[in-house]
Amino acid sequence: MKKSMLLFVLAALVCICAAPALAGTIVEDWNAVQPPVPVELKAVTVSPENTAFLVLDIEERTCNMQARPRCVESAPRIGAFLAKARAAGMPVVHSLTSKGTPDTILPEAKPLPAEPIVQSSVDKFFNTELAAILKKLNVENVIIVGTTAEGAVLHTATGASMRGMNVIVPVDGMSAGTLYAEQYTAWHLLNAPGTRARASLTRLDMIDITLK
Repeated sequence: MKKSMLLFVLAALVCICAAPALAGTIVEDWNAVQPPVPVELKAVTVSPENTAFLVLDIEERTCNMQARPRCVESAPRIGAFLAKARAAGMPVVHSLTSKGTPDTILPEAKPLPAEPIVQSSVDKFFNTELAAILKKLNVENVIIVGTTAEGAVLHTATGASMRGMNVIVPVDGMSAGTLYAEQYTAWHLLNAPGTRARASLTRLDMIDITLK
């Protein structure tokens, strides 16, 4: 009897040792994650007749040296492209956070009187007139800059893509509080089901605005 019991225990131990280890959750495997290869940036040519420039949440409470110094650093580039877009006759739409006000928008991104401003949380299509504005302008492509990358930029880009628009995101025009958030957003835009078919990543100086 004792011998049979011993054999049973040994057999059970062999089975346990031979069984494959269960995979850990992403939390247990956190440090094993390898970063993906860098995303590809592509030169883009757009027409002002069917493209809009969306400038998201470039305001004092979100774009400052304490919270997001990379946003402050990106503001002059955004301002330069904003001037280029206006000179070409491209429609421009601005956004505010749910607690923002027009007078807190940074000088580099100040709206002109005729440029619409929408106000919402991370998805600038949610409970705003953004979709109607873009539809009225026959917009097929949107160029999106702003902060945060993982907030307003990502969610508004997804909203535009889901509405059939091509999404162009200059990586030097989006910013976040951490480099990881910017990296993740760039990867997500090119790989996630909601955006990958319509998203392109570029730099502001790689965008050519040409009339049809």
